[in-house]
Amino acid sequence: MDILIYPDQRLKQLSESVEDIDKEILSFIEELEQMRLAGPGAVGIAAPQVNMFKRVVIVDVSKMRKPVDNHGHMIMINPEITSWEGMEMGREGCLSIPDFTGNVIRAEKIKLHYTDETGKSHEIESTGFEARAIQHEMDHLDGLLFLDRLVSRRSDLFKRKNFKK
Repeated sequence: MDILIYPDQRLKQLSESVEDIDKEILSFIEELEQMRLAGPGAVGIAAPQVNMFKRVVIVDVSKMRKPVDNHGHMIMINPEITSWEGMEMGREGCLSIPDFTGNVIRAEKIKLHYTDETGKSHEIESTGFEARAIQHEMDHLDGLLFLDRLVSRRSDLFKRKNFKK
């Protein structure tokens, strides 16, 4: 399994709903989580980033330096944002765009519905960085990248800094 890298046109593809949570999708979710964990500082990953066009995302911001209220490790199948409030600019990076980060405007607070890997339905509210990460990953399901949400590529796109270990 490899991460698709921009400008790969497959990243623009729409994802289909998951109809059944079967052994195949559960095995895929395990592999997807391993890809997230292998990514440098990755707090989320979406199925389309690894060439699987199903509506599956994983988000976990609980290990961030300043974790605020969050829901921990979430596997979201067929997630849908039902409402949002406020707008806030924030810096985002992406495993599929490894050389750049960018300033993107996102909702500050969202409500969403999703199904987890056990088939249980969830309705949650999310704020702050977690809400941003969820919105970012959900964009992948609709063929959108953070580049598509920049106000200006000239002033809101930045070359990623590479730090030596």
